[in-house]
Amino acid sequence: MLSASRFAATACALAFAAGSAWAQFPERPITMIVPFPPGGVADTVARPIAEAMGNALKQPVIIENKAGAGGGIGMAHVAKSKPDGYTILMALSSLVVLPEADKVLGRAPAFQVKDLAPIARITADPTVLAVRAESPWKSYADFVAHAKANPGKLNFGSSGNYGTMHIPMAMLMGAAGIQMTHVPYTGAGPAIVGLLGGHVDALSTGPATVVQHVQGGKIRVLAHWGEARLAVLPDVPTLKELGVPIDYAQWSGVFAPAGTPEPVMARLREAARVAANDPKVKEVLGKAGSPILYQDSAEFGRYVDADAAKMADVVKRIGKLE
Repeated sequence: MLSASRFAATACALAFAAGSAWAQFPERPITMIVPFPPGGVADTVARPIAEAMGNALKQPVIIENKAGAGGGIGMAHVAKSKPDGYTILMALSSLVVLPEADKVLGRAPAFQVKDLAPIARITADPTVLAVRAESPWKSYADFVAHAKANPGKLNFGSSGNYGTMHIPMAMLMGAAGIQMTHVPYTGAGPAIVGLLGGHVDALSTGPATVVQHVQGGKIRVLAHWGEARLAVLPDVPTLKELGVPIDYAQWSGVFAPAGTPEPVMARLREAARVAANDPKVKEVLGKAGSPILYQDSAEFGRYVDADAAKMADVVKRIGKLE
């Protein structure tokens, strides 16, 4: 039987060994899962962040797009991955919605928010109401008047049921008293292609995915879900300015599987902090209309919990979808 002193010494030795086992992390490339196709907000944010994190970690951070189920397939993949820091996630705010949606649909959630450990929030953009520039709607008032006169005839695209493009439109329909038909795609990129091609009439998405099309004269933005006007779209009013009392932020953040060792999490947190403060990353995302709004892991964790509670109510209002 070990004496108290020998037991303490053994425990310290084991703790030291466990810590030293991760001292050289990372020793090989890291995979960052983006749970949507290329061209959407998550992909737009992930690419410069992954490059800058790789520079900080002295190992490549490789993007892998794993789309499907409104982001659920990629998120569940990371939640179930080995918690060793070599598989991380660039998630959007649909992370907190999808488990609630599974409950509403009467099925076991593919993952739970607690299965993922927050590393850092990178951005938090209000979504914008976008239509084709050639459409007859010059303002939000025009759009809503048409929708009210033609219930269910206008349609909107999204990245999938209960996703970050569906939720704000569901909020808008409830607040404005209008009905539209939902057309889910596999991600923001395909949904925007659908808008540009005339297959859907409107959509709500992050500014970064449409700014280039606005500047190119192909898309018009009528309003957005933020608290204040956007620097990249200064002439676009907020919904609150227009008397619609709703707001929504499509945030992006980096996560690791829950249970990832603290020394590894510390390295990933520091790399994310360095990446978020990289002048090149700030410039790229700022020009894209998705400025850095960094939060460290503790603050981000509290933000995620609060957003999860808010979004649970929205999902319940949407109800079961086939």
